[in-house]
Amino acid sequence: MENRERSKFWRVGPWVVGVVVLGYLASPSLTKSDPPATKPAAGDPPPASSYDQVSPVLLGKESFAAMMAKDKTGKADVAARQQKLLEERYNLSRKVDEKIKMSRGKPIPVGPTARLTNGSTWDSLAALSPDEVREKGLFPKGFYPLPHPHHEVGGMVFPQAEVKLLPRLTRFDLDFDLPEHFLPEFPPAIFLTTRPDLGDVSQGKVVTVENYNEIFNGILNSKDLEGVRLLVTQFPQQQFNATFDRKAEAPSLGVACFDCHVNGHTSGATHLVGDIRPQSHRRRIETPSLRGVNIQRLFGSQRALKSIEDFTEFEQRAAYFDGDILSASAKGINPLERGSQVHFMSEFQELLAFPPAPLGVDGKLDPRKFAESSPEVRGQALFFGKAKCSTCHPAPYYTDNTMHDLQVERFYKPMTVNGLTATTQGPIKTFPLRGIKDSPPYLHDGRLLTLEDTVEFFNLILETKLTGEEKIELVAFMRQL
Repeated sequence: MENRERSKFWRVGPWVVGVVVLGYLASPSLTKSDPPATKPAAGDPPPASSYDQVSPVLLGKESFAAMMAKDKTGKADVAARQQKLLEERYNLSRKVDEKIKMSRGKPIPVGPTARLTNGSTWDSLAALSPDEVREKGLFPKGFYPLPHPHHEVGGMVFPQAEVKLLPRLTRFDLDFDLPEHFLPEFPPAIFLTTRPDLGDVSQGKVVTVENYNEIFNGILNSKDLEGVRLLVTQFPQQQFNATFDRKAEAPSLGVACFDCHVNGHTSGATHLVGDIRPQSHRRRIETPSLRGVNIQRLFGSQRALKSIEDFTEFEQRAAYFDGDILSASAKGINPLERGSQVHFMSEFQELLAFPPAPLGVDGKLDPRKFAESSPEVRGQALFFGKAKCSTCHPAPYYTDNTMHDLQVERFYKPMTVNGLTATTQGPIKTFPLRGIKDSPPYLHDGRLLTLEDTVEFFNLILETKLTGEEKIELVAFMRQL
């Protein structure tokens, strides 16, 4: 027996040893062309164009402290730059309609807020061709693509109301930019397709890992409860993690899906699209609501993922780590198991319903609740007629589940502002309009702060030439969705 084992070793052993030795000799660390890695001296800036791309292996605690001090110093300058841009583009004063409210009672913002240029009016602007608008420089500044609060750096940024409740989401280098009155209510309501009789089941709380069982026990089965648990569980993310190149002062377990999609809806948190390079061309993305994903067939504003399972799985790489697989590996990506974890998470998301609305089974206004001469009914006729809205947003859910290129670049010359290069945007998915009054700001990057801004934008882009009264009626209809 002993002899047979020796014989086996001499047949196989030399090959194994040879492979190991060759692998060692071929190691990049031993080649003359690659000097050994050195750790930066204390106080040295990280050797990369963006702190978010620095390997935590190379960045020591002393360097992190220096980086944090530098970013805190520059925070006011970044905020002032963005505030100046916003004030140039919009009227940011608080103007709301106390009679029209979101599902839990927050009054909706009203506008338009986008500033016009060179003495133009909305009517005179709509009378011009795209070429005339572009050549005369009349395209409203509020209709240009909106930069991230610090576009050169990017990353997840959360509104102040959410950061106040969840301090772990505080970034030491950056604050959210849009005023609170242009954002969804916080916390938002939760409606379920399986229990519409219950109405809002949120109990007025932000669902977290501490209270999800209390809120949903007895309403969901055990599999869906597990899906909720995973959606409120923190996982490492580019800016919020335990490494020294994070953007949070204290080490963190990371962020949860429901940090951006609060209560399965949205807080208005912003980020940059993970798929695009270079950094200057990446789009700002305003967090979309997860309400009604059960009727949607495309996910991601431009990625066109075909299922909520794909979206759930790939967000860990695209949104959490900007599509950077090296950072994901270094900072601790959580590889979700498709057959159980992803399935459980997606199954709960499929239960998130649109808010109740005065609509019939065809998705249009219930005629018993509105007079034929009401602004809402006249607005509905415009929506399905002259305004061309229903071309992309047909009833009953007001999406065609495809993508469209609005070719907005017809109206302006390419420009770079606050780190964002505003050029052609390409096709964007058609988001559903059900429950739209609960989801300001609008368009994929949140550049349209109110429904009135949205109507003015599409009146110009689609060249529909609506009258002032028709615009009011169209907004009145969309408020009912």
